[in-house]
Amino acid sequence: MTDLVTPRLLLRPMTVADAEQVAAGRPGEGVRWAPGYPWPGERGAAARFLGACAESGDPSPYVPYGIRLREDGLVIGGAGFHGAPDARGHVTIGYGLVPSMRGRGYASEALRALLRLARDQGVACVHGDTDLDNTGSQRVMSAAGMRLVKEDARLKYYRIDWDGPAGQE
Repeated sequence: MTDLVTPRLLLRPMTVADAEQVAAGRPGEGVRWAPGYPWPGERGAAARFLGACAESGDPSPYVPYGIRLREDGLVIGGAGFHGAPDARGHVTIGYGLVPSMRGRGYASEALRALLRLARDQGVACVHGDTDLDNTGSQRVMSAAGMRLVKEDARLKYYRIDWDGPAGQE
């Protein structure tokens, strides 16, 4: 699997070795992490990925991705899929950045890249959710083309739907 490249970012697919390092909170040789990376949620995503790989094999390309700055390779966050699409072609996505890198459009840029990947793979629908008070995350999903579809006492739920892969509509 190859990196997803955006104007300012590299989204590097997480390998089992990467996931083990993130879950343990220790960067690999030559890898630089921004202060605050990985946070508990990112460590949990790495652990879930390791469990999925052990149970059913590598779900590539529906894996977590490290978000790196193109200019220097610094890991500033993570984004990715919570697993392979279900029988209906639906997949769930999540993302996060270290606090010092928020508010610069990096999350929107990363999310757009993952949505393009999902669409190009034939995914029919991508789901995401965020806490009610996380207006930054709500703006990220809206800016990437996802729409608010439901709200409950804890979360706002977003999704984007396609009829087919990009260019085949």
